[in-house]
Amino acid sequence: MSPSTDRIALTELDAVRVYALPMRTRFRGLTVREGILLSGPAGWGEFCAFEDYSDTESVPWLDAALEACAGAWPEPVREEIPVNCTVPAVTPNRAYEIAAASGCSTAKVKVAEAGQTPGDDTDRVTAVREALGASGAVRVDANAAWDVDEAVTRIKELDRAAHGLEYVEQPCATVEELAAVRRRVDVRIAADESIRRAEDPLRVAVAEAADVAVLKVAPLGGVRRALQVAEACGLPCVVSSALESSVGLSAQLALAGSLPELPFACGLGTVSLLGGDTVADSLLPSGGHLPVPRRAPEPDPVRVAAATPSASTQRRWLDRLRRVHALG
Repeated sequence: MSPSTDRIALTELDAVRVYALPMRTRFRGLTVREGILLSGPAGWGEFCAFEDYSDTESVPWLDAALEACAGAWPEPVREEIPVNCTVPAVTPNRAYEIAAASGCSTAKVKVAEAGQTPGDDTDRVTAVREALGASGAVRVDANAAWDVDEAVTRIKELDRAAHGLEYVEQPCATVEELAAVRRRVDVRIAADESIRRAEDPLRVAVAEAADVAVLKVAPLGGVRRALQVAEACGLPCVVSSALESSVGLSAQLALAGSLPELPFACGLGTVSLLGGDTVADSLLPSGGHLPVPRRAPEPDPVRVAAATPSASTQRRWLDRLRRVHALG
């Protein structure tokens, strides 16, 4: 990814705050979400590249944070964003409760969790369908866990359990595998990792490997860069979070607000997965929607202090910040 034109020096930042927030349920292998809040001339940004991202892969994440610190986001074309609720790899009863209480008409269900069975996934999807009713939309996310044949089998089973899936997100790891699965199933295929972790995020569209592009601001290097990817790929887009606090989530909402078309609900109701936040007024959906902000919300000093991790964790993140900035 090319660096953001709004990249500023670390010496231009007004504040740097490391945070660690517990997860309500283990999600993406995480029990704690960590990152850094950065304050610059135009406001706040959030740098929270996952631990499995190398320093080089983390450069776009920092570019996105510095973009928020340095300049304004594009003008929105809508005032609010429809969002899906996110259902982790929990029991069917808990899945039902999450979907029913969310106020959302769309749910994304995590499947293919290590240590669980295909039956666990089917039961969870069935429970979510019951909670949403016939008019709700159910999508699943396998996080690239399947090979082609397994993906085809599992997608057909889950499609029956859901009485129609909206789409399946990243069933396999490679673009070639996604294309092969797409040719063999009648359910839409959405690409996530094949865009945000790819050297060429447009390859998915060129290879006709997906029907939907899942965009995340931070891995793509900022709101403006993500808009360029959306325009170039020519696919319907869904904006999804990277498990940020409300500071970082606001950039995802800014992207969703500025896309010319938004045919699907977005995966941005994820602050509810955290056992805390860095702001006083968390970005939580109301009636299945979130407002589009003009800038990131101000962190709350009391909440940031409560989320401040150990000295060793702070040093680890500050060292990472310096290394990644030097690479950019």
